[in-house]
Amino acid sequence: MFTKEVVLKKVVQVLLHIVFWCGVLLFFTYFFGFESNDDAYIMTFSFFLMPITIATTYVSIYKLIPDYLINKRYFLFGLYSLYTLIISGYLILVSVFFGLGYLSEFKYNNANQLNKNLFFVMIAVYLVVIVVSAFKLLKLNLKHAEKTKILVTQILETQLKLKEQELNYLKMQIHPHFLFNTLNTMYGFALKKADETPEMILKLSNLLDYLLYQEDKPFVLLSEEISHIKDYIELERMRFNDTLNVNFKCKNTVETMTIAPMLLLPFIENSFKHGSLKNGILIININLSSTKDGIDFFIENTHNKSEDLNKGIGLQNIQKRLELLYKNNYNLDIDADTNHFKVRLKLKIK
Repeated sequence: MFTKEVVLKKVVQVLLHIVFWCGVLLFFTYFFGFESNDDAYIMTFSFFLMPITIATTYVSIYKLIPDYLINKRYFLFGLYSLYTLIISGYLILVSVFFGLGYLSEFKYNNANQLNKNLFFVMIAVYLVVIVVSAFKLLKLNLKHAEKTKILVTQILETQLKLKEQELNYLKMQIHPHFLFNTLNTMYGFALKKADETPEMILKLSNLLDYLLYQEDKPFVLLSEEISHIKDYIELERMRFNDTLNVNFKCKNTVETMTIAPMLLLPFIENSFKHGSLKNGILIININLSSTKDGIDFFIENTHNKSEDLNKGIGLQNIQKRLELLYKNNYNLDIDADTNHFKVRLKLKIK
């Protein structure tokens, strides 16, 4: 059932077609009326050509172009175009004879000069067909381009949603990993009834606030990430006591710079979890510097070479997150020798 909007659109389309063909009729009368004063003769001859022009044009724009040319059925397009050309050419020939015969009372001298020339008559008819067909082809190409653009947008949106789901999944993996390590530390202090336990709870509370509420943000200030790294290090200092030596240096950190939350903290956590004591001490060196274009992060810890570098989910997660969030804008180098495990991350910030 047609709605009011559809009916109105059809009516407007019909009116536009009528106006266009009235314009074509005026073109024919002007073209064939060159150096002629017989308006009735010219108008009748132009009217006689109109059905041929209209039929040829509509066959081209509603059948040949959409069904064959657009669908790349080139052989059938060429074949049916040839049929159309032959039939329309025959009808144009009949029109010329009509003009020379009936309208000029079978007197050659009474015929219009242009009407005597089949070539000029065909030019007039096929010029209209070609112009309208070109417009139709342009319209279909624009419509196809718009559909392609919409499809590409939908594909990109789908890919973005998949990346967001994957990123959320990676974050969910980080949560229990981080909490398990921290709560284990607190448990040990609680058993010993250590005086540092309240301070640990306070720092853990700050970290949980960052973990639960700030990590959902796409970006946080670099200064916030640094602050929570310091809290985490202090928690670990309480756990390791005299067996830990951490050197954390920050240089030229840009206050307004933002990064993805929990981007650097997993590196710190990994160094504590998989670091090895050398001469009774775990040594961790951390250097962080930034410019307006990016950050340079380096971390090194004492390491037992026999341990599998791929153990745990920390580094695997961070590599996946970097690929999702900073693709082609980061450089991550991971190296290990007999005694040290080193990570350097260079990140370009757009």
